[in-house]
Amino acid sequence: MGARDRLIDSAIALMRCNGIAGTGIAQLLDHSGISRRSIYLNFPGGKSELVAEATRTAGQASSALIRTILASTDLASAIAAFPGMWRETLTSTDFAAGCPIAAAALGRSESPAAADVAGETFTEWEGILAQRLEAENVDAETAHSLATTIVAAVEGAVVMSLASRSTAPLERAGKQLADLVALYTGKKTSAA
Repeated sequence: MGARDRLIDSAIALMRCNGIAGTGIAQLLDHSGISRRSIYLNFPGGKSELVAEATRTAGQASSALIRTILASTDLASAIAAFPGMWRETLTSTDFAAGCPIAAAALGRSESPAAADVAGETFTEWEGILAQRLEAENVDAETAHSLATTIVAAVEGAVVMSLASRSTAPLERAGKQLADLVALYTGKKTSAA
């Protein structure tokens, strides 16, 4: 893995735990094992450019994962599986690591570009979900509103789980979202 990729991976890991404001150049250098010169060779815009690219990379990976999950099972079951995506991360980090996209959205004062990428990523996730909902015969306007609700509820439940050091908010939100999707699609989860 090259210096650029190592810096991006380190930025994602640090943003998940420290947010953008808490992710400094010194921490990036220590975590990545890369020289200070490499940061500016790979990211002439410095930390702001690096965290924007880290946000883009994390968003693309998450979008691909969402597409894979949505393609692998019925929609309500896929929505019910979203908490599983986060359960392992939350518990394995002792509730220290959250979503790097949310961290970027909250870090606008440090990196407006990263916050903009976060907004684009959330919009992409909404689009992926809305498209799948429309494929399940949910009308376009409702599909888009429901997709927004799903993204907002999952992201909010992750934050609540971090704050309470419990996956209970995430589990409850996941169940309610699956039930809501089943209501609109007329299909129960395969586990039901």
